[in-house]
Amino acid sequence: MKYLILTFVIFLFLAEIAVSQKLIISSNDSTLKTKKLNVFSILYRGDSTYRKAYVDSTMYADFWDTIPQPNFWAKLMHLSADSGFMSVANTRKIIDKNSVAFYSALNDIQKNNYRDSLRKEYGLTDSTRLFFTTGKKYFYSFKTVIPNIDQSIPVFIENNVDPWYAQSILLIESPNKLQKSNAGAYGPFQLMKFVARKYGLTINKTTDERGDIKRSAYAASMFINKICIPTVKNILDSLRITYKENDLWFRLLVMHVYHAGGGNVQNVLYMIKPKEGGLPLIYTVWQTQAGSFRNASQNYSQVLLAALREFHNLISSEAENIQ
Repeated sequence: MKYLILTFVIFLFLAEIAVSQKLIISSNDSTLKTKKLNVFSILYRGDSTYRKAYVDSTMYADFWDTIPQPNFWAKLMHLSADSGFMSVANTRKIIDKNSVAFYSALNDIQKNNYRDSLRKEYGLTDSTRLFFTTGKKYFYSFKTVIPNIDQSIPVFIENNVDPWYAQSILLIESPNKLQKSNAGAYGPFQLMKFVARKYGLTINKTTDERGDIKRSAYAASMFINKICIPTVKNILDSLRITYKENDLWFRLLVMHVYHAGGGNVQNVLYMIKPKEGGLPLIYTVWQTQAGSFRNASQNYSQVLLAALREFHNLISSEAENIQ
């Protein structure tokens, strides 16, 4: 009951500011020319400078924030790295919490016995997959990423791309510091070299502009505008599914393309063969593997929904003034 009340209060807060104050951008692109974007200048406690952020109540209005999977990741974002949750893979229901030291000390047989005991305790089938996932509090430092969001939003607007994507990517890709993935992606927007170079960024022995927030924001916005969004539209058109580009489920598919590539997302959707979009489609994507679209790819939009909710909570609790 307390959670429902809190959710409703946050929704009213975000809905009120979203209706009362919006930034209307000028653009030659008809899809953005008259679009109202929920971008606000926010003064955070302990800060002396207004920072831009994207505030949207859609997730609360449509109850995306109440789904078990994002709630699981939100809890992990508050859990220290020395602890972890054991959860049911397809629902992300948490069935146990333990220290990493305890779990790491188990050999493979002991880990299997541990999982079997939990399956028996919770009445799960022998084939039910259980995952042990460690806390991510060290990684999801949303206060740290605020300046990058502030600098990236104008770049996305200038390139006729909804700044929702800028904020979303920054919240989950490198929120605490510059990261380099095993696949070679680097910088606040985790760009691969071929993507960065395609849009004019310099990468050589002495310079890597993927680490520059404005240059990488430019490349990321161009990639989304020229590749990711058109790819999702083409896939949905081929499946004869109607959509609106500002629908949250459409945006999540765009984010999946950004992360996993258009070919992998197309494989998943063609395997699912959906008749319509919406939350049921996204939920099915979370349960479906195809080619290289596997666990990390399935989790991507789950993590994003959790990060958006936690960032909105940060704004509502830390903002001293909003313009």
